[in-house]
Amino acid sequence: MPTLIDLRRRIQSVRNSQQVTQAMKTVATARYKKAHRKVVERRPFWHSFPDLAISLSQASGRPAHPFLEVRPEKRIEVLVITSDKGLCGAFNSNLLAAAMTFLEQKKEKATLEVVAIGRKAGAHFKRLKYPVIRSYAEGVDKKTNQISRELSRHLEYRIFFNRVDAVYVIYNEFRSLVAPRLTVSRLLPLTGQAEDLRPDRLRPDWEPEAGRIIDYLLRFYLRYQLEHCLLESQAAEQASRMMAMENATKNAEELISDLVLLLNKIRQASITRELLEIQTAVEALKQQGV
Repeated sequence: MPTLIDLRRRIQSVRNSQQVTQAMKTVATARYKKAHRKVVERRPFWHSFPDLAISLSQASGRPAHPFLEVRPEKRIEVLVITSDKGLCGAFNSNLLAAAMTFLEQKKEKATLEVVAIGRKAGAHFKRLKYPVIRSYAEGVDKKTNQISRELSRHLEYRIFFNRVDAVYVIYNEFRSLVAPRLTVSRLLPLTGQAEDLRPDRLRPDWEPEAGRIIDYLLRFYLRYQLEHCLLESQAAEQASRMMAMENATKNAEELISDLVLLLNKIRQASITRELLEIQTAVEALKQQGV
């Protein structure tokens, strides 16, 4: 049975940990609100923009853009977006498990290459056989624009020169505070439901010319869709960390209650034992006639 001093030290240690988790929850809450606002403001546009880009491409009458050309998927590039840090529950483990399932399904029919975004993804794929052609770690949340710009240029080159046939992105999409939604989405080639652009509803007036406008729109789509995926992942990460720290704080409180109860029981047993020893000594003295 632990001694009183051991229990007091353990209670103080748990209280210190509880203060840390409470502080981390506060920080994660502030970051979550900021990230959530960015995602909510941009989400309606980015969910409707792909269909609009496809419709305009069809209305232009130009040959199919490389971003729209669907080919047999013999060479696939997979972008895996995780966090740099832990302490966010099953945020990373569930995502990496989904990524591995996807890669296992595709490896029989295609050559696979991985772009690891986030320190957790880099550390995971470093131990595996899948080639990691690009890796971004440390401060991904502060370099969102830079990463999306570099990746879009990288993917443009590989698509235009037929180095890959398809690009997939695997990330956590923010849906609720309880749990994010694991998302596996094909980024390129761009496919979707074209919107109705009948002549009586919309007559595009191309200036300077349709080809340049469509090319700009599709490059715009690629860069900022990447940025949108990064922002979704960051919002989901902060929400997961906030909930994980809240649960840790509650668990610490329950553990402290259990330890205090055990401490009081030991103290009560010690006091009872001392009283019994005193009573025994008194009775012994009485029998000796003292």
